Amino acid sequence: MLPINSQDSTHSIEMPNIRDEEDPVNKKYSSLLSLIIQSRLLRRIRIEDSRKLIHSIKVGFALVLVSLLYFLQPLFQQVGDNAMWAIMTVVVVFEFTAGATLSKGINRGVGTIIGGGLGCVAALIAQKIGGISRAITISTSVFVFGALASYSRLVPSIKRKFDYGAMIFILTFNLVAVSCPRGEEIIKIAGDRLSTIGIGFAICVFTSVFIFPIWAGDELHRSLVSKFDNIALSIEVCLKEYFKPLDLKTETHASAGISSYKSMLHTRPADEMMTNFAKWEPWHGKFGFSYPWDKYLRLGELLRELAACVLSLEGCMHSHRQSPPSLKLAIKEPCEAMGKLLSFSLRELSDDIFNMHQCLPWGLIAAKLRLMRLELISAISVSNLRTPENGNGTTDDALPIASFAFILMQMVDKVEALAKEVEELGDLAGSLIH
Repeated sequence: MLPINSQDSTHSIEMPNIRDEEDPVNKKYSSLLSLIIQSRLLRRIRIEDSRKLIHSIKVGFALVLVSLLYFLQPLFQQVGDNAMWAIMTVVVVFEFTAGATLSKGINRGVGTIIGGGLGCVAALIAQKIGGISRAITISTSVFVFGALASYSRLVPSIKRKFDYGAMIFILTFNLVAVSCPRGEEIIKIAGDRLSTIGIGFAICVFTSVFIFPIWAGDELHRSLVSKFDNIALSIEVCLKEYFKPLDLKTETHASAGISSYKSMLHTRPADEMMTNFAKWEPWHGKFGFSYPWDKYLRLGELLRELAACVLSLEGCMHSHRQSPPSLKLAIKEPCEAMGKLLSFSLRELSDDIFNMHQCLPWGLIAAKLRLMRLELISAISVSNLRTPENGNGTTDDALPIASFAFILMQMVDKVEALAKEVEELGDLAGSLIH
């Protein structure tokens, strides 16, 4: 076991040692770690499948509720054929998470009200003008409002939150303005349709928020935690495979273990969308209205940079230019110790975020990371990389292993930056770390 000590502290952190792969205790630990990771993945899959089933049942229940507008005669006499707008609203608005449902429903409601209101005004003005000027008035209003709304959908800040509302505005405005019934019927038709849309939205909100809610904030939180775990696993597998003898390498198993990080490289759009949905949600659990969700985007960006470093490590592993086994053996111990500490640190940060409190003092882990980096720098010095096969030991043969070690040292900086962001997240949220 490796104690992690700071120079001015008596605390210590026990970590599993990976320096000796032949150690039976270490093999037992590795098997146990693999079992824990597999159990976590299986549990995550079961939870995901159960959420999908719950969502499907909730959609069916919402459709049954809204269908009562047709089946119950007193309700049908009130809404008539406009009940189809309530059904359309449930089908279109109901999303997997409560935040997505609220975002889409509010956008649809606001877009319908504004578009319908302006459409009514344009239709009434056209009715009063009459003649050929009526068609010119409606065409001009459709062109102006359609162009303005379409342009607004291209503005990034509007597109992120109100793109669907702008689209509904264009649709509603054109339907109301162009259909142009008699003036006294416009307000009545718009009011009836808006009321049925409101009924559909109310059913969506009730079913999504109050019946086994699936929160976008929880989804984003769990997704962030899983990214830490995936990178930690990839680092461990990559180091283990890199220093394996050629005759013991298993390409299929290695690729399956290392590739867990690859899905993270293109997650920025999904993270931004989930963050936006989380901001629409009401207070739930420890996530309040002012929870710093934007910090999750920053953490996701740093994790993608770390995943890119793992991609570079994998490139070194598969490169046709490899250092001689003697050189790998000379640097194997500090590299594996560094990789193990990086994985340990990432899992600690993952636990901090998941449990919403600090499990271990980060200062001690950071001190150990810096010490391991100094050991790695010393190990790749010119004097330590000289071998009988390469007397100079500084260029061709040493370059691949030096590149591998340099990437590991870069990852130390990324992990330290991640730790600072997690600490800032705790300070802002008032629940993490403290």
